Amino acid sequence: MSNKKNILLFIDWYLPGYKAGGPIQSCANLVDHLKSIYNFYIVTRDTDYCETQPYSNVKSNSWNKLSEGVNVFYYSAAQLSAKNIFRLLKTTKYDAVYLNGVFSYYFTIVPLLFFRNKRSTKIILATRGMLALGALSIKSKKKTFFLNLSKILGLYKNITFHATNNDEKNDILQVMGSNSKVLIAGNLPKKTNQVAFINKEKKVNQLKLVNVARIAPEKNLKFALSILKESKDNIEFDFYGPIYNNEYYEQCKAIMNNMPANVIVKYKGVLPNSLVNSTLANYHCMFMPTLGENFGHIILEALMAACPVIISDKTPWQNLRKDSAGWDISLENKTEFLEVIHHLAQTNSETFNHYALAAFNKAKQFSDNEELISSNMALFD
Repeated sequence: MSNKKNILLFIDWYLPGYKAGGPIQSCANLVDHLKSIYNFYIVTRDTDYCETQPYSNVKSNSWNKLSEGVNVFYYSAAQLSAKNIFRLLKTTKYDAVYLNGVFSYYFTIVPLLFFRNKRSTKIILATRGMLALGALSIKSKKKTFFLNLSKILGLYKNITFHATNNDEKNDILQVMGSNSKVLIAGNLPKKTNQVAFINKEKKVNQLKLVNVARIAPEKNLKFALSILKESKDNIEFDFYGPIYNNEYYEQCKAIMNNMPANVIVKYKGVLPNSLVNSTLANYHCMFMPTLGENFGHIILEALMAACPVIISDKTPWQNLRKDSAGWDISLENKTEFLEVIHHLAQTNSETFNHYALAAFNKAKQFSDNEELISSNMALFD
């Protein structure tokens, strides 16, 4: 008989979905690394983000066994209700509950309401960067009202907050109160089969750049395009991701339509999660001057694919130049972005592969960090 603890995990969207980006990846990686230690019971929707068609390969409104130690309950839109979630909480055996995000009605607030007067169960809430100042500034009145009401109701009383770094811990303490219990456990990387570095072909005055992110203002694609428009080098720039904001995408297209002949830009649609690593391996560098990332799984995946990254300084990935694995640049310094792109375009294979190998080693060093596993286990112990 198994002595493994049962973890009940709530998240709006989960595998096989991928359009909600980082939160899915964060949870999938956590489950993949720890499923030999814990049994995970995941509660989610039966559709991907912004979709109404259920997944074709799952059974809705019942438990689906994905692998040993991983079972998922996929709610259909018709069955997703507070009443049904309460019923599931009453009929499922679990030792701890793990909630993703702060503002989800069905997958955070309803479970918290259920446990409001039953706090003998350990509850962990991953804020996923939602309490950062920048995140709270979007729809700020609604969020402030909800957070104040939640404190009055005692929704967050006696729970453990999961922060992925010190900055996020400070954000939680600032918003939720200095007496809040916060544990730091960095995001776990995706398990990969790529164990050896493979040199990339690189010609002088040629650079293949890639961006994989949702098309929305916070990912700053328009800024990236405005930089490339000024480049004198031969650049190919492909970008992938779901269109979250049509007005913003139209603004990006207007810039794309006025690119110089030496810069070729293509939108390649949505990239399934299973193809990310093999696709990134076909490019020289990741170019994503994001306005901010709580973690940035795609940055780590780029490094894993031996793609040095050209990013903003608004992510946890700092001082990359020191390791020759990439460049984290202030968004105020457009000239530096252009200089780095020009430098990389003019490198030959030998020089470029120095950076590519450094990127690969940076990812390997991060992935092999055993402290990450132990700190994530501590969330549930």
